[in-house]
Amino acid sequence: MKKYLKRIADLELENKLSYMGAVLIEGCKWCGKSTTAKLHAKSIIEFQNPDNQKDYEFIKNTKPSLFLEGGKPRLFDEWQMYPIVWDSIRCDLDNTGLKGQYILTGSAKPSEGSTMHTGTGRFARILMRPMSLYESLDSDGKVSLQDIIDGKDIAAVNKMSLEDIASVIVRGGWPASLDIPNDNKYNVAKDYVDSLIREDVNTINRIERNPSKMGAVLRSLARNVSTPVSNTTIIEDVKNEFSDEISRPTLDDYINTLEKLFVIEKVNATNLNIRSKVPLRTKAKLEFVDPSIATAVLGLTKEDLIHDLNYFGFLFENLCIRDLKIYSELLDGEITYYRDKNDFEVDAILRVQNGKWGAIEIKLGSGYIEEAAQNLLKLKEKAINKPSFLIVLSGSNYSYRRDDGVYVVSIGSLKN
Repeated sequence: MKKYLKRIADLELENKLSYMGAVLIEGCKWCGKSTTAKLHAKSIIEFQNPDNQKDYEFIKNTKPSLFLEGGKPRLFDEWQMYPIVWDSIRCDLDNTGLKGQYILTGSAKPSEGSTMHTGTGRFARILMRPMSLYESLDSDGKVSLQDIIDGKDIAAVNKMSLEDIASVIVRGGWPASLDIPNDNKYNVAKDYVDSLIREDVNTINRIERNPSKMGAVLRSLARNVSTPVSNTTIIEDVKNEFSDEISRPTLDDYINTLEKLFVIEKVNATNLNIRSKVPLRTKAKLEFVDPSIATAVLGLTKEDLIHDLNYFGFLFENLCIRDLKIYSELLDGEITYYRDKNDFEVDAILRVQNGKWGAIEIKLGSGYIEEAAQNLLKLKEKAINKPSFLIVLSGSNYSYRRDDGVYVVSIGSLKN
C-alpha cells in the first residue's frame, strides 16, 4: 500500500467539519479528492460503482433518506450522479443541527436546477487541485507564504534545477504519477487528457461534443496559457485545424464545460485603487488547473520546454498560479492579476482574509529578478492602499528578502 502524502485539503476539511454539517470537495478527476475524503469518513457510498446502480436507483425513486444511513461523517463519492442526496442532507441537517455529518466529492458541477436548495449555512466547499510542489515533496518547504504575509525574514537555498522544473510541469501534480519511477510518469497527464476529451466532456448536460474540436480548443488554450486570450483567437486557431469554423455559442459551451469539469480556471483582473488615469484591462486570464494538461495536449516533453524558454516561462507561471492558489486556500486568499491599457502588468495579486494584499511577479530565470522587483515597486508607488508584501516568485534556487523589502522566493522552497 503506497504512502499517503498529506494534502493542504486535509487541514481545510478538518476545520470545516468542525463547524459545518456537510463539506463538498470539488475538483478535477484524478486530483485525489476521494482518497483524501475517505481518510476522514466512517462510511462511504461510491455512486460510480456499477454493482450498486440498481440499489441506488431504487433508493432515489422511493426513499432518498436511506442514502444517509451509516457512520458519520458519511462520504458520498461523485455525488453529482445522484444530486437528490444534496436535498436529503440539507433536510437532515435542518432537523438535527449536527456538525461534521457528511462529506461529498464531485468532479463535475451538477446541472442547474438539479437541487432544490443552495446549501447556504449547511454546506461548506473546498476546491481541490492536483498536488502543489510542497505536497508532492518537490519543494523543500523552507519558505512559508504565511511568514511572508506576516513580514518575517526568509533565507533558503534548494537544489531544484531548470530541468527539474520542466519535469514537474510535464509530470504534473497527479498523485498517481508520483510512484512511477521512469518516463511513464509523464503519461498520466496524457491519459487524463484522453479521458477528458473522449468521455468526460460529454457528461455535462449529457450533450455530445466533438472530441476533435474540443482537442483543438484545448490546444489553443495551451498555446495561449497565462494570457488573456480572446475568443476570436481561439476560433481562428480551431479554424486553422478544420475546414469549418466553430461558432461563438459552441465555443462558449466548450469553455463552460471545461470550467464545470474544473480543467481550467479564470484569473480575473483586479480592481486596485491606483493613482493612474490609465484604464484597466478587465479580461480574465485562463489557466489550466495543472500545467501538465497544456504539455499533454501539445505533446511536449521536458526537453521541448528547455529548448523553448519563452513558452517554458508561460507554463512556469501556470505552475506558480496553481501552487499559490493551493497555498492561499487556508488564508481564504484570492488570486487576481493587474494590467492597464498601457500594458503595465503584475502577474498576480494575492488578497487574504484580514484585508492584506500583496503583488507577485513570476519569473523563470534569475536574470529577470531585478526587472520584476522594480515593476513591483512601481506598482507600490502607484497604489493608494499600499501592499503588505511584494514577491518575485522564481525558478532560481535562492530565497531571501532584499534591502528594498521585496521578497525573492524560489518555487522549489515555497509552502503554505
